[in-house]
Amino acid sequence: MSLDLEMEEIHKIFFEESFEGLDVMESRLLNLDVNADRETINSIFRAAHSIKGGAATFGFMEVSNFTHGVETLLDEMRNGTRPVTPDAIQLLLQSVDGLREMVKAVQAKQPIDTQRIAVLSDEIAQLLARHPGRPAPVAAPAAAATTAVTTAVPAPVPVVDPAPAFLQGGPGWVIDFRPHRDMLRTNNEPLRMFAELARLGALNVVAETDEVPSLESLQADECYLRWRLELAGAVEKRTVEEVFDWVDANCTIAYQYHAGGAEASAATPTPVVVAPPPVAEAAPVATAPAPAPVPVPEAAATAGAAPGPKATGGDAGSIRVSTTKVDHLINLVGELVITQSMLSRFADGCSPAELEKLREGLTQLTRNTRELQESVMQIRMLPISFAFNRFPRLVHDLSRKLGKKVELKLSGEGTELDKTVLEKISDPLVHLVRNALDHGLEKPEVRIAAGKPETGTIELAAFHEGGNIIIEVKDDGGGLHKAKILARARERGLVAADAELSDDQIHNLIFAAGFSTADSISDVSGRGVGMDVVRRNIQDLGGVVQIASHEGRGSTIRIRLPLTLAILDGQLVRVGADTYVISLVAIVETIQAQKDRLNAVPGSAELFRLRDEYIPVVRLYEMFGVEPDSRAVEDGLLVVVEAEGRRFGVLVDDLLAQQQVVIKTLETNYRQVAGVAGATILGDGTVALIIDVPGLVQVFNDSFAGRSPLAA
Repeated sequence: MSLDLEMEEIHKIFFEESFEGLDVMESRLLNLDVNADRETINSIFRAAHSIKGGAATFGFMEVSNFTHGVETLLDEMRNGTRPVTPDAIQLLLQSVDGLREMVKAVQAKQPIDTQRIAVLSDEIAQLLARHPGRPAPVAAPAAAATTAVTTAVPAPVPVVDPAPAFLQGGPGWVIDFRPHRDMLRTNNEPLRMFAELARLGALNVVAETDEVPSLESLQADECYLRWRLELAGAVEKRTVEEVFDWVDANCTIAYQYHAGGAEASAATPTPVVVAPPPVAEAAPVATAPAPAPVPVPEAAATAGAAPGPKATGGDAGSIRVSTTKVDHLINLVGELVITQSMLSRFADGCSPAELEKLREGLTQLTRNTRELQESVMQIRMLPISFAFNRFPRLVHDLSRKLGKKVELKLSGEGTELDKTVLEKISDPLVHLVRNALDHGLEKPEVRIAAGKPETGTIELAAFHEGGNIIIEVKDDGGGLHKAKILARARERGLVAADAELSDDQIHNLIFAAGFSTADSISDVSGRGVGMDVVRRNIQDLGGVVQIASHEGRGSTIRIRLPLTLAILDGQLVRVGADTYVISLVAIVETIQAQKDRLNAVPGSAELFRLRDEYIPVVRLYEMFGVEPDSRAVEDGLLVVVEAEGRRFGVLVDDLLAQQQVVIKTLETNYRQVAGVAGATILGDGTVALIIDVPGLVQVFNDSFAGRSPLAA
């Protein structure tokens, strides 16, 4: 191995350990209070000391110098010479954020945000200098570190593009939107964001295609385009930022506001450079002069240079696997080799006397294959704590911002699920927790007036149920207000004025696109662009989301997910000569169809009366353009499935076996097909399509809106 490759491997270990150390620091700081025990502070100090030492060893001096100030502050706390105060804890949490951004920048070989680090270093130096009896020179390391950072990598002078002709002298935003290559893999579609921006004002979109590779090198699931977005209108910055809430971790975004008018050419806004306040008796910090203020809309005055990309810590394409799992896998491979050797002697045939030995070998092969499959799937399984660990910090920061007192309870952190599912469920969970904080939990004075404790509770729980994993987000807040939801839905025409809905149907209205009952829009929520995305993302994972709420007592969001996206527990159904697979998670029941319960509504779907409700009938042979055994409903079976909070009857000719199937994506060799989640190869070698139930229902609904069904 060359020296460069060897150093890359060593650096990779350093970055992984640094991110782990920062996670330890953050979790311990969130649990730190004025009565904190010495060992808790020691663990935070040790993590900071390890990061500082490792960074200095590899020559990452900006990281090492900044960490020195953090380490000094922690050292005083652990020695008892400095009290633990809420302000100091908050500054240390901000320093952890700064360190994480620095390590990510060094890992990605990108420039460090020296201005942000200068401000943090200066705040630490001021706090150290304010300590009674402490000589001022001790503040020098932090100041010296800042000086080293700002002189080694000079802060670039902001260069601002002139106002584009599209704005025609009026106010507006210029947004430089640069997605990371893997953004499309998180099911985020740029066109949806552009459509949302277009609702705010006239929008001009310019695509940059210089990074698009040749057709031979192009990967269909990678994003090579960048966009320059020009949005006309005096729109608040926080409103613009909310459009990109779901992708801010997978892209780099820069915002520039142009005031417009006669002064536009002379007063084109520039990123605001915050100069740190002076430090008493500390070494001077090199800072760039702040430019003249520019009139911008409310909340846009803080618009600065875009933050660096929020790359995930460590290598997103790797998994740490315990040696126990690897050893078990090696043992199984050894068993397979033995079984293969046992069966190889029958390659040239076997006598009737040896048939029993052959059967034993095949049975052994079946058992080994099943165990190998389970072991390989276990390697992809990660504890859900990887997703849960972000919430203590999120709740801590957001509760301070909203002026609420909140206790977060986590349970089932050791519950394991597939890495792919884990990555895709993280963002919906963040939105649900933010909603519970903002909309669910009341302010302390409101809770006291209602006879509740002033501190609200949010519970995040995960556990296995059957072959699925259940995730619950529960709060003891005000719950969903059914009358308000129903009134807003009628205002928007989602529900007829005389329609009578059950509690579940009313609760599910919050998943409608753009639906919101918020009286005002905040930078946390209120635009109604979140819950429909939450449900869509969960359905894309083959999951189901349910709501249980009681006014005045709180709400529970229950998410049911498959353990893995690679293997599906499915029900095989037959339509004519073709076989299809429907996920068992989506199936409610299967019944024999009866003609007298079928009603044909002109211009609408056929309805089947199932006890006290009418459900639409989806004739699968019409959707896929195949010839069934019979077109009469009474000759077939109705598989009752649930999607988007409603039940549908899927008409099939016959039910076959239930079995686990390995999912193969169609996109690899063909393209994505609406209503089809993938395909699988059955035991007899034939290919069966796997039905995407929510997608099939959407195609079915579209067919009655004048669009063609799948068969077309």
